[in-house]
Amino acid sequence: MTVPQRSLFCFGLGDTAQYLARVCSAKGWAVGGTVRTAQKAAALGKRGWDVRVFEGAREVSPPQGSDWLISIPPDEKGCPAFHAAAERAETARSITYLSTTGVYGDLDGGWAFEWTPVNPASERAIQRVKAESQWCGVRARVALARLPGIYGPGRSALDRVQAGTARRIVKPGQVFSRVHVEDIARGLFALLEAETPAGVYHFADDAPAPPQDVIAEAARLLGQPAPPEIAFQHAELSPMARSFYSECKRVSNARTKAVLGWRPAYPSYREGLAALMNLEVPAWM
Repeated sequence: MTVPQRSLFCFGLGDTAQYLARVCSAKGWAVGGTVRTAQKAAALGKRGWDVRVFEGAREVSPPQGSDWLISIPPDEKGCPAFHAAAERAETARSITYLSTTGVYGDLDGGWAFEWTPVNPASERAIQRVKAESQWCGVRARVALARLPGIYGPGRSALDRVQAGTARRIVKPGQVFSRVHVEDIARGLFALLEAETPAGVYHFADDAPAPPQDVIAEAARLLGQPAPPEIAFQHAELSPMARSFYSECKRVSNARTKAVLGWRPAYPSYREGLAALMNLEVPAWM
């Protein structure tokens, strides 16, 4: 008997979604999704993907029985993809919404578990909670992948140090959780393959750390002196950057590991930065 081909449809083929799309494509899945420009649609279409331009003004019809990944940022109305495709949600094999650990608000350095109640403080986090609620209200089985700070090729402390824009801002007790984009892709693929129940999943590394330590390690790897430390109260920061420092939490991945059997290939920023420095690229890239 012929096994039906699995299909992934990404609402928003951004950086993270493309990593998962490559994994699925390498496994023989059909891949499709939306982008905002015809130029990007043409470029990604060369990979054999079904790519469509979507600006939030019309409905979208993913293939019947496909697995949906939603990564389009929300706005004041919630999730744009929800308004475009919610009526077809029951035709999806699964729905996974990419959210943020910012929905937990400030935990004063405490741990955010997959069952921790949401307590959004910023407007961005409030919009995320609204988008989560929209998708969870449309069907019973929806997975929420809440992500911490994401880094990877072209978007890491290494790039900021090389560009001369890195700063070691020190706020006593401040830590952030983070995750390599490849580990997100592996985790999401494990989630799709396992066909696990609805719920919250944390794809985060094992080592929450102060941001100034990450910059120092990047400088060490590059053989450059670390930028001088700047006390938080004296740092000139944009309102958005300052809002990140207003929250402090550690993100637990314990339940996600137990349910999926997933483990981050880069358990801390040290392994992740070293891999980027050594240009270790997965075979499916």
